[in-house]
Amino acid sequence: MKLMNVERSLAEKHYEDLSGEYLFRRLVDYIVSSGPVVAMIWEGKNVVETVREMIGPKRLSECGQTTIRGEYGIDLIRNVIHGSDSVVSASKEIALWFPEGPVNWDKKINNYWNKFDD
Repeated sequence: MKLMNVERSLAEKHYEDLSGEYLFRRLVDYIVSSGPVVAMIWEGKNVVETVREMIGPKRLSECGQTTIRGEYGIDLIRNVIHGSDSVVSASKEIALWFPEGPVNWDKKINNYWNKFDD
């Protein structure tokens, strides 16, 4: 996890699959100008599906209030959160947002968490 300001080049690379759509410039402008973001790497069984369920659908009108977007989102652009839609996308986004690589955490340091591992 890291707190960072997003450079325009990073935002454009992140949203490059939307570069031909009308939302592209608005998304880039928003993430660059809205303040720092918290970039995180999550891991675990079915983590993509679990996180996507917590986040909620892209359209706020389809979000339940128990989702992050349903509770805090304002509109399609200012929906407050992004989550990868697949393990393939996550791998690509991790490489983009964490070029230095993730910080390795040795689970053996804290034995409490080991009892939850399979």
